[in-house]
Amino acid sequence: MDGKKLEYKGWVALKEIERLTEKADEVQETILKAILMQNGETEYLSKYMKGSKDVDEFKFHVPVITYKDVCPYIQRIATGEDSSLVTGHPVTEMLCSSGTSAGEPKLMPSIAEDLNRRTFVYNLIMPIMNQYISGLDEGKAMFLYFIKAEMSTPCGLPARTVLTSYYKSKHFKCRTRDAFNDFTSPDQAILCKDSNQSMYCQLLSGLVHRHQVLRLGAVFASAFLRAISFLERNWGRLCNDIRSGDLDPTITDPECRSCMSMLLTSPNPSLADEIEDICSNTSWKGILCHLWPRAKYIEAVVTGSMAQYIPSLEYYSEGKLPLVCTMYASSECYFGVNLKPLCDPADVAFTLLPNMCYFEFIHLGENGTWLVNKDEEGEVPNDKLVNLVNVRLGSYYELVVTTFAGLYRYRIGDVLRVTGFHNKAPQFQFICRRNVVLSIDNDKTNEEDLHKSITAAKKLLEPYDALLVEYTSYADTSSVPGHYVLYWEILHDASFPDSSAQLDVKLLQECCISVEEKLDYVYRRCRAHDKSVGPLEIRVVESGTFEALMDFFIGQGASINQYKTPRSIKSNAALKLLNSHVKASAFSPRDPAWIP
Repeated sequence: MDGKKLEYKGWVALKEIERLTEKADEVQETILKAILMQNGETEYLSKYMKGSKDVDEFKFHVPVITYKDVCPYIQRIATGEDSSLVTGHPVTEMLCSSGTSAGEPKLMPSIAEDLNRRTFVYNLIMPIMNQYISGLDEGKAMFLYFIKAEMSTPCGLPARTVLTSYYKSKHFKCRTRDAFNDFTSPDQAILCKDSNQSMYCQLLSGLVHRHQVLRLGAVFASAFLRAISFLERNWGRLCNDIRSGDLDPTITDPECRSCMSMLLTSPNPSLADEIEDICSNTSWKGILCHLWPRAKYIEAVVTGSMAQYIPSLEYYSEGKLPLVCTMYASSECYFGVNLKPLCDPADVAFTLLPNMCYFEFIHLGENGTWLVNKDEEGEVPNDKLVNLVNVRLGSYYELVVTTFAGLYRYRIGDVLRVTGFHNKAPQFQFICRRNVVLSIDNDKTNEEDLHKSITAAKKLLEPYDALLVEYTSYADTSSVPGHYVLYWEILHDASFPDSSAQLDVKLLQECCISVEEKLDYVYRRCRAHDKSVGPLEIRVVESGTFEALMDFFIGQGASINQYKTPRSIKSNAALKLLNSHVKASAFSPRDPAWIP
């Protein structure tokens, strides 16, 4: 596709965003009417609406639900009952949530037209980016994408992650091969079920095309950092392949070998020498800019729990590459896009696209006062829900969606804050997952509180040229009183002469108390007054521990694409893994301050 056609394609996409957001209220009403017309005869809706397809009847009678309410219907479809239990169109597959944010994986029904909606969102990304960075059609994108081996439900429906579904679909495989879709990774490497062989071939492809790469990224920041770690261990083998023109014999997947044979057409010793000179440096600070000198940004999810990875990404890029978070999506539905992709990661806000589903919101309060009732999961009165265009600037909300695939007034569990509007469509900042908490007694620590407290405490490491690269937590109730345990993996900059020195126990103790001082009033009262929570503990683990943890969860069924380090560990096996790699620990040396 030539430049003029690409420009026109981008103009059409941007005009569509304007059209949708200018008439967000009308689009939302149309979407809800379409869902009711399509699904009004389903068993689920008929139970509440008695065959009516009226919008007001829906809003009055259909309750707000969580997964446990709709799970029995999904399970019935999975075992062979008709899709008409929840949707008027055939369920073509079940989408598996990652299962590592806050519990067990969930199955979400999906219909064929859902792929059209996802593709619509993907097609908006490059026109948006092209407004801010020019020349992106003059090179390639090294995006590292992976699939997960799919399962089947008892009746034979595919059960797979939403990204695996998309990458295996004709929407991805038969996409227009224009400049914006020019990836370094061959489709065969992306579709390889062996994540290690897939990673090897995708990195090899990215290195072969290193002087053409303009964009770097992965779906989540954690997956991109995993790729850097993989490169650290395997760059020698990759250089040997480029130098010899032959693929490493450990890559046995036939499709991978076939596609890579077309890439490694002849030996290229000069390119191998370039890469070897860069990778053999003691410090890998700025390695991304050295290996891919034309790269203009890194694209990955860096909001929510992924914000923890921002310092590591900045370390490997020397802060020279903007971190771009382009879209907001989940297994249940794709929601919206970031119209200001070059903003600071802390300011990322997503404009919800009103044609994706029918959006409603549970108002959680103003200026963060929602935290008072953050553990409330009880029944929500229907008349308390707020429509998309009626949310208020600065307020906190929990997202509720109604989809074509059979979710009705379903609580996603995401807490969002309204930061602005684009035309009539609100823009939201993702705050946290509502149901991810640590708790010993009356304390309820959510993901955002945990992240903020650790962000403050890790600054104590900076004078020692140490970087907290990963963390998780655990509520240890094996003794009385129970206490919070934080597992920290710390990177030392090898370019400093004392980088291998062990962190002083007193420093770790100060990190412990710093975390506690930043946690909420209820936690500090439980610690200092009620004595129902014991001193917080930090356990420092060996380098590579969190990669082993990721391998563990992938082995348990998680997807490398959707994997997010769980911020609260529930699995005994995962805890055993973490504890086997602990090399130092310390407890908070005193009670945190609190005001009665």
